[in-house]
Amino acid sequence: MDVPNEAPENRELYALLNLSPEASDEEIRRAYRQWAQAYHPDKYQSPHMKDIATENFQRICEAYEILSDPSKRQIYDIYGMEGVNSGLELGATLNRAEEIKAELERLKKMKEREKMAAHFRSSGTILANMSLPHCLDGDGLFRGMAMTSEIQSDLSKHDAITIGGNLAVDGNEGGGAATAVFRHQISEVSSVELVASAGLRALLGVQASRTLSSHSAATMGLALSLQDGSLNLSNLWTHQLSETASGHIQVDLGTQSSIAVGWQKKDERRSASGEVKIGTGSFETSVHYTHRFSPKSLCSIGGRVGSSSLEIEVGGGRKISKFSSVRWLYIIGIQGIVWKFELHRGGQKLIIPILLTQHLNPVFASGALVVPASMYFLLKKFIIKPYYLRRNKQKALEKDDKISSQVKEARAAAEKAQKLQENVANRKRNRQLETGGLVIMRALYGNERVLCNLNSTTETSLESTSEVMDVTIPLNFLVNDSGQLKLHEGVKKSGIMGFCDPCPGDPKQLYIEYAYAGNEYKISVGDYEELIIPQAPNRI
Repeated sequence: MDVPNEAPENRELYALLNLSPEASDEEIRRAYRQWAQAYHPDKYQSPHMKDIATENFQRICEAYEILSDPSKRQIYDIYGMEGVNSGLELGATLNRAEEIKAELERLKKMKEREKMAAHFRSSGTILANMSLPHCLDGDGLFRGMAMTSEIQSDLSKHDAITIGGNLAVDGNEGGGAATAVFRHQISEVSSVELVASAGLRALLGVQASRTLSSHSAATMGLALSLQDGSLNLSNLWTHQLSETASGHIQVDLGTQSSIAVGWQKKDERRSASGEVKIGTGSFETSVHYTHRFSPKSLCSIGGRVGSSSLEIEVGGGRKISKFSSVRWLYIIGIQGIVWKFELHRGGQKLIIPILLTQHLNPVFASGALVVPASMYFLLKKFIIKPYYLRRNKQKALEKDDKISSQVKEARAAAEKAQKLQENVANRKRNRQLETGGLVIMRALYGNERVLCNLNSTTETSLESTSEVMDVTIPLNFLVNDSGQLKLHEGVKKSGIMGFCDPCPGDPKQLYIEYAYAGNEYKISVGDYEELIIPQAPNRI
């Protein structure tokens, strides 16, 4: 959760009581008594008006309950209603703004952990190998299938367990294994894992990890095979080379000893990685580069050279929804030409490699790359892009409809509040007229651009626009007994009782025409600016 900016956002309750954010406890009590009396349901006989009064009276009471409590008020000033509703409580050791922010962050993280602990997190992969040459020879399209799945759950703040399994079928052979991993967080910088596996690779193991410094970490593991009794030792060291790059060295000692040195570099648009691995009688070098054109699309290229492999991989991918993405890869190497399709959905993956041919024919190899790539660009231009344009347009219309509905509801609530204010506002207006005091003749609140064109816009069309609302009644209602109107700095005016935000997201302004001492004046102020009238504005 980001700490709110210093811009005054959490000020609606102050606007509701027409108070300054620096108001004293006595000023809060005085404002509450004044507005509670004005909006009390017992003042109205009509059932309709009594319901309106009850609704607004409850808003006044809620604002007073929060602002009159020093702890709740301090929390509200920092994090608004989200902080108040979070259950945060202050004490003798929690009274500074920094402490409140830290405690709210702690509570938020604790709730997130509790939410995560209450649900299992699952992931899995399905791999379906297909072969076109075998299919043409009458041996069937599928050559093998593999499935892996695991479920992880947090047992406590420091403990977690993962249970997984895998099944594999290749021709007439198959097998599987089940694995359980228990992880314990010893401290902020170290952890230990216990591993047990049964099946084709039955083993018992332990693994310890520790953060050595702000840039380095190390992991050491020991595994005992239950099939042949062999021991395998693994060591991994990682080091942060820069803000976007890291490197690692891995050493495995046992029946298949090897050493690997690799690096990774990643930023917002690009990522690259490489590794050199040398084992007993074998070696392999691999590199991979990915470029992200946009948040939804990417392309990649990679290669692998080793004692038993030589291949180049080219492909691309696209995000098709919030949780789903697809990828297509073209692989050419000494084992043949392969298409690989991948579907990622949350933590689940479906991978389908299709062997097209085992012979490296240049014409076939070129066609296998160019044809699907061309088909993709044609689909993207004539089907995919138009579809997303229509969908985005539909989403924009739905968003506009939602905002319009919210504005309509807010206007209805403001109009209800103005009905309660109307009698008092008229009495104050008449009293000020008799004494030559302050009378609000016309007041408009809304889109700054529309109100700035006031002189070139007719009165009827201006007040009928959906981006501006008439607030003459609320402002006459707020004129005090001394004949003065004051709106406080740093308080958004849409929160004032009888106001609403007629154009969410757009800059707003308040325009007022008023009479005082026989003269007529006009004034405009910004949404968060202070207003004190009468003063010496431009005379009409």
